[in-house]
Amino acid sequence: MTRLLPYPLLTASLLAMWLLLNGLSLGHVLLGSAIAIAASNVTAALAPAKPRIKRWYLLPKLVAIVVADIWRSNIAVAWLIVRPSHSRRVSGFVVVPLELRHPTGLAILACIVTSTPGTAWVEYDSASNRLLLHVLDLVDEAHWIDLIKNRYERLLLEILA
Repeated sequence: MTRLLPYPLLTASLLAMWLLLNGLSLGHVLLGSAIAIAASNVTAALAPAKPRIKRWYLLPKLVAIVVADIWRSNIAVAWLIVRPSHSRRVSGFVVVPLELRHPTGLAILACIVTSTPGTAWVEYDSASNRLLLHVLDLVDEAHWIDLIKNRYERLLLEILA
């Protein structure tokens, strides 16, 4: 049963949506079921391998750092918006060389960087293992490289090592 319906809730939801959009009839139930089962199996094929977390005790530290950085960044961005005359904002791009190659670690790092106001994950080059980061208020490139590498990447490498 698990092989046929790897995600039963997804299958049921897709079937329900199909029937809500097209009406209830035997033909739509059969067609919607076939589409829902196929979509569920395709989704299962796309699922990445589960990460092996080695050091669980470091996760609260990472979460605390990220929450504090998001809070601080919210205040800094709000200050730039409210008082634009006091600072000359210079946006720019920073290339950050990474050691992290684990797909889950890179996804977590992308979420951290993008959820922090004032920064955006623009591109990741897997061949050279470099991250292109956009910063709203770029004062010092070395500071941002150090921040990403020592504050987030180092912890992610320890957690997923």
